Amino acid sequence: MSETVDARGLSCPQPVILTLNKIKAMGDGELTVLVDTDTSKENVGRAANSQGWRVSEEIHEDDGFKLILRKA
Repeated sequence: MSETVDARGLSCPQPVILTLNKIKAMGDGELTVLVDTDTSKENVGRAANSQGWRVSEEIHEDDGFKLILRKA
């Protein structure tokens, strides 16, 4: 199961809250999170780790970052 959270254009803590809500709803699987700032990228990664998920891929795109999260 793969889901996507598009948090581009949102300032913290909104990307973190959206990511944590989706993680809780999913339970496991793969989650793609789109963010457009370094701060959001770091905060989302830390929040995911705190829930037992890890950033398996981090892709730099023209309009920000694509984080691929998986249940650790």
